[in-house]
Amino acid sequence: MEQIIECNNLTHYYGKRLIYENLSFTVPQGRILGLLGKNGTGKTTTINILSGYLKPHSGECRIFGQEIQTISPALRRNIGLLIEGHVQYQFMTITQIEKFYAAFYPGQWKKEAYYELMNKLKVAPGQRISRMSCGQRSQVALGLILAQNPELLVLDDFSLGLDPGYRRLFVDYLRDYARSEGKTVFLTSHIIQDMERLIDDCIMMDYGKILIQKPIAELLEKGRCYTCTVPEGYEFPASDDFYHPSIMRNQLETFSFLSPEEAETKLKLMAVPYTDLHSKHVNLEDAFIGLTGKY
Repeated sequence: MEQIIECNNLTHYYGKRLIYENLSFTVPQGRILGLLGKNGTGKTTTINILSGYLKPHSGECRIFGQEIQTISPALRRNIGLLIEGHVQYQFMTITQIEKFYAAFYPGQWKKEAYYELMNKLKVAPGQRISRMSCGQRSQVALGLILAQNPELLVLDDFSLGLDPGYRRLFVDYLRDYARSEGKTVFLTSHIIQDMERLIDDCIMMDYGKILIQKPIAELLEKGRCYTCTVPEGYEFPASDDFYHPSIMRNQLETFSFLSPEEAETKLKLMAVPYTDLHSKHVNLEDAFIGLTGKY
């Protein structure tokens, strides 16, 4: 499968502060990949590197096989980018801004994708962008990106400002659009419930590194929350198989990719004095907290 995005050994600093070191990942053609991480782990930095706005301290980022810093204009036109700030020409109406942007993409522009999304959001064609809510403006920007008909969509906090109903509507619309058109999507969002409905693959970042990169189906199938009772004052030993164990009132809680049988065997090998072991499957938000910690 062709890799649309290839990032190899990315290292970046802001001043003397290390954001991450030797970060590597790929995004295959036709997949929707979500980048998750707590604030300050480097999500927007990664978006800025992918867009070519930021040159990493070291490492390489290639899109469509070309280094992003020197990518040809023809290939750059195949990247649809949404970053903070959304639409700039806010004095225009819905119709005016569509006609304005269409002129930059002759032979490529698909205005139907734009107006279909505007109709779903019940935005009037003559409505001025300056009089819209933040969430509505973000969807105008996304509609313009869809009309651009790029092969790759890079979306930073794509559901910013939308209420729950419109978020659900847009997530379903974007998922169906990307899959039916064979688009590749790389996105971030602070609303993890949206990601669970949308993405095929997931990258979870911690400070300075990638924790996991897995298909979402595999993550949710194999990831489990384990709870058990331990003696008062017990300290759980460090283990690569159990993430962020926490103990409150003798109740141990931890996240693991081990099966119940494997977890029980491992706990016995570690000589953990546990009783009443239970496990349950988790949703994406629980998996994120389990892997990155609550704090």
